[in-house]
Amino acid sequence: MANRRALSWSAALRDLKDDRTRRQDVREERLKTNAGLRGAPALPLSAWRGRSGRRYVVGVHPAGGFDLDEMAQAVVIAVRRDESGVAEMVSVATSKESPRDHLRRTWLDRVRHVGATEMHVHRLADTEAERTAIANDLKADTVEPAQV
Repeated sequence: MANRRALSWSAALRDLKDDRTRRQDVREERLKTNAGLRGAPALPLSAWRGRSGRRYVVGVHPAGGFDLDEMAQAVVIAVRRDESGVAEMVSVATSKESPRDHLRRTWLDRVRHVGATEMHVHRLADTEAERTAIANDLKADTVEPAQV
């Protein structure tokens, strides 16, 4: 007697689709860059997948040398990376059109103090409403978006 299990493809596809909708966690998805091209430096790019499933491409900057001007009209994700290279979001912030350097500096100091080693900057949102929506989409359960 053979042990054969009948597989229902429709049930398997339904389960796969249900699994995909349950797994809408905020996560980093590394991008392939031009590192293999001769004569061109690798672009420090990455992407984050929001709870909605949308992907946001970001430029990666070291937290130590991050300039306050980089925060203007952008969504900034403070990231702590572990030994294996996995990114953990520390905080998400958006900045309004007007410069508010003291609030930006306070936010930067706070995220550096809790271990942020990288700043991921998303600049492809045109309006403050879009930036706020993106920050809310990227917000994990433990991370609150900040307005700086």
